[in-house]
Amino acid sequence: MGVPAFFRWLSRKYSSIIVHCVEEKGKECNGVRIPVDTTKPNPNEVEFDNLYLDMNGIIHPCTHPEDKPAPKNEDEMMVAIFEYIDRLFNIVRPRRVLYMAIDGVAPRAKMNQQRSRRFRASKEGVELTEEKHRIREEIIQRGGYLPPEEIKERFDSNCITPGTEFMDNLAHCLRYYVADRLSNDPGWRNVTVFLSDASVPGEGEHKIMDFIRRQRGTAVLNSYTLKHIECADLIMLGLATHEPNFTIIREEFKPNKPRPCALCGQIGHEIKDCQGTAREKQGQHDEFADSVPVSEQEFIFIRLCVLREYLARELTMASLPFPFDFERSVDDWVFMCFFVGNDFLPHLPSLEIREGAIDRLVNIYKDVVHKTGGYLTQNGYVNLERVEMIMQAVGVAEDNIFKKRKEDDEGFKRRMKEKRKRMKAEQQGPAYLTTGQFAPQALGRRDRPEPVQNARHQAYDMRMQSREQHNKDAAQSLKAMMRNGGNSSAGPSDSADNRGVKRKAEDSDSEPEPEDNVRLWEEGWKQRYYKTKFDVDVSDDDFRKKVVRSYVEGLCWVLRYYYQGCASWKWYFPFHYAPFASDFKDIKEMFTEFEKGTKPFKPLEQLMGVFPAASGNFLPETWRNLMSNPVSSIIDFYPDDFAIDLNGKKYAWQGVALLPFVDERRLRAALADVYPDLTPEEVKRNSLGSDVLFISKSHPLFDFVHELYRTESIEGTEIPAELCHGIQGILNLDDDPILPDKSVTSPIPMLRDISQNISIGVKFKDPDYADGFVFKAVLLPGAKIPNKVLKPGDWEKGNREPWRPQLGFNPNRQRAHLDQSGFRALGQFFFLYSHSMNRNQHSGGQYSNTPPPSNYQQGNYRPPHSGGHQPFQRKKHTH
Repeated sequence: MGVPAFFRWLSRKYSSIIVHCVEEKGKECNGVRIPVDTTKPNPNEVEFDNLYLDMNGIIHPCTHPEDKPAPKNEDEMMVAIFEYIDRLFNIVRPRRVLYMAIDGVAPRAKMNQQRSRRFRASKEGVELTEEKHRIREEIIQRGGYLPPEEIKERFDSNCITPGTEFMDNLAHCLRYYVADRLSNDPGWRNVTVFLSDASVPGEGEHKIMDFIRRQRGTAVLNSYTLKHIECADLIMLGLATHEPNFTIIREEFKPNKPRPCALCGQIGHEIKDCQGTAREKQGQHDEFADSVPVSEQEFIFIRLCVLREYLARELTMASLPFPFDFERSVDDWVFMCFFVGNDFLPHLPSLEIREGAIDRLVNIYKDVVHKTGGYLTQNGYVNLERVEMIMQAVGVAEDNIFKKRKEDDEGFKRRMKEKRKRMKAEQQGPAYLTTGQFAPQALGRRDRPEPVQNARHQAYDMRMQSREQHNKDAAQSLKAMMRNGGNSSAGPSDSADNRGVKRKAEDSDSEPEPEDNVRLWEEGWKQRYYKTKFDVDVSDDDFRKKVVRSYVEGLCWVLRYYYQGCASWKWYFPFHYAPFASDFKDIKEMFTEFEKGTKPFKPLEQLMGVFPAASGNFLPETWRNLMSNPVSSIIDFYPDDFAIDLNGKKYAWQGVALLPFVDERRLRAALADVYPDLTPEEVKRNSLGSDVLFISKSHPLFDFVHELYRTESIEGTEIPAELCHGIQGILNLDDDPILPDKSVTSPIPMLRDISQNISIGVKFKDPDYADGFVFKAVLLPGAKIPNKVLKPGDWEKGNREPWRPQLGFNPNRQRAHLDQSGFRALGQFFFLYSHSMNRNQHSGGQYSNTPPPSNYQQGNYRPPHSGGHQPFQRKKHTH
């Protein structure tokens, strides 16, 4: 869903869905690295059939990491991506399928968000460069020290977009990587590998879901584990598959990671707080000077089967006028989550996930569903009449929601103000402490001066302090003179009377607040909202209906996208802001159907639609000129600067980038004149590709595929499902195939060629379905339902069915326990600890009289007493 707060909210409310990954590390012997044997059982005590990787979540942290030094060049980036995939393969150890999907050309609805992100990234890069230059000059002027500026080309992450040379090279490198692992790693030998690179249209996660949907229509697959990083999309998509054995693996988020200053490279401060102090020596010989403290990223599993258990408790409703269907209620829950935000629509103003919006929607849903006569959705299609009842119920509460939001915000500010005062008081110490030469000094420090880190900086600070003190004394004398009618003999006590004197900015506890002209908490909020955001009057009903109609279309498009695939490649929401819930009136007839037969953009066309002019170097020269030439017919699509509306938020990254929307017809008309300028290589990069299937010589399907190349088959051939774990699809010969017994040249100089290749690659296409076919959002017949993990809700009330806590994936894990000798050792420890505490505190320690569990007291063990240690005595047994 692309909502940063969603996963945090979900993991806090449904905490048992999280399981930490157990990762087996490779060993090193005599300088030789011994890789992990992935043919062995999974150390997480669960075996996964299929692993799906949304590669963009891997590419970004490997090419421009935030918590460690960036790779020096493109080759190092590729190696980092290979190592990342190896780690994930080691943790998951799939036995059947590895599917790697890179974002291809996205639907137009997503391109608007991509455009906003890329323009922001370009603008922030320019602003950071200017800020670094300004702060550097200030620090040097006051005598600070900064390392010399490195002349280093900044990596433009915008190149991670379909159609660029970087993505073309990445696809080539991944083909080599797959061939190498299939030929040399025993854990890969029987795995079917799919590579869907950036030339294949569609977002990575949705290409994965499309593959699963189409395979579910032909065969039953046992379990799925899905890999994606910092994106709630896959939680929703995983639920939408209705697969009961679906797990997500992602990086564990650890807040407040130390980041080096972008100016001096030191840890512990941001660029705005940089003082230009000399760097302390790192290590005895400064050997750690260029190293950043990095802890290896850990991974967690998100068990969607446990989330389904939680939702079953929360969504189960009694006395419904229609049969309760848990799978349908899950679909409704997924749909309601779209209202708090997604990648394609702005969230409704009254629904903020941090304010419990999802819980509010669920409560309204459970109250209203008795009146709706049925569920909100079915197989990805929306019943708008029922949705209107939910929206109207939210609309009734909108006024109170906005007022409570303001009250909570004011309360938070008040608490933060009090906290700052307490921290300031703690730093200053009590008011009665003297200062200057009579200030308290640590023992032995009175005659030991503080070391001077930077003499020029220290002298500058002393001059500034002296000048500030002089100014304060002069201002104080002037105020005293004015209060005494010009009599300068006023005593110092008069300075205490400072009533009516304006506080200095640095003494103020308030922070500058962005101006909010809408003021949703005051009467007339709807009038101000439409006037400020849309520049129309609230009485313009036709315009409001137009906005609502577009939003309703968006809700239908998003749900269809999640459950059936892309309904329209050209639809998008043409506004920057959402309507209010109370505006959803008479929406039943607002949507009929999407335009049929729409096609995706070509890769270079998408680059023109999402790139700012600053990233034009990734485009052909004549195309690039359309972005910067003042007489270009589409120059208005590429503003040098643009406004960011905070929209009630505090930080710029939370605001709305007010960029003009791209007119597809004008864009295509302008590109028609420059298409003839493309080189053959650029024409190839601008074409749409297909998935590629890779297998090794030990795979049951290998001989079948090899025979296709031997006979030079021209027509598409269906996969024999019995040779490939039930997977079905169409195979076509690859234009530049990887074939067995033919060496594979390494595209990376630091890696060797594959001289003994035993892998083969072939084009793959998912099974086709007739137009209008509807994929059913149901559990498949014969699906294996996992064992329950959560404690039964009525277990405490007497329904004591067998249950015990489950840690990890194994419900039969044996719990560790102590035998009699273990408790004897524990008793001895408690005895020694209690005597130590008695000597120090004249009382028993907190563990001094703690007995072992009651079931151990019935045997040979006797707990120690405070009076002294009781030796262990063995009972005599009679035979």
